[in-house]
Amino acid sequence: MRRLVPLALLALSACAGGRPVADFPVRIGAPYRVRGVTYVPAADSRYDMLGYASWYGSESGNRTANGERFRPKWLTAAHPTLPLPSYVEVTALDTGRRLVVRVNDRGPFSERRRIIDLSRGAADVLGLRRGGPAPVRVRLVNPREQDRARLRKGKAPGELASVDERTLANLRAQLAAAPR
Repeated sequence: MRRLVPLALLALSACAGGRPVADFPVRIGAPYRVRGVTYVPAADSRYDMLGYASWYGSESGNRTANGERFRPKWLTAAHPTLPLPSYVEVTALDTGRRLVVRVNDRGPFSERRRIIDLSRGAADVLGLRRGGPAPVRVRLVNPREQDRARLRKGKAPGELASVDERTLANLRAQLAAAPR
């Protein structure tokens, strides 16, 4: 009977499309190079950045950097250095919409000011799928376990109020003044 339990678990994980979606273990990872740029993953509890976001969604079914299956409609993101998984609040500076997403992949690896790649589902919620990279604020958060559980199942977490116009104007001005 003891042998059947591991076999049953293996069969269940295969049916689920591979590795289960979990928050542990958290992986930071070793430094790595992409296109001549070295990225150094690190835990940073004060991470709060202004930059640009784009979205991706044609990689459905591929494995993310932490081994999960990529699902374009889920609210996930790719970040070059945050631990995997992490949770970040993304604020669209054009609309003021905010959303918590689960970082489970590495990227973006293009221009320096692009700080996050969002899944198609996350980009839709934030209204960012229209054009090219969109201005955003990304900050590390520690959501309630209830919201984490919803995100691990591909569901939206609790809704966040939009950012007021005065704050948005301030964030836009900071981004415009940042070195390119």
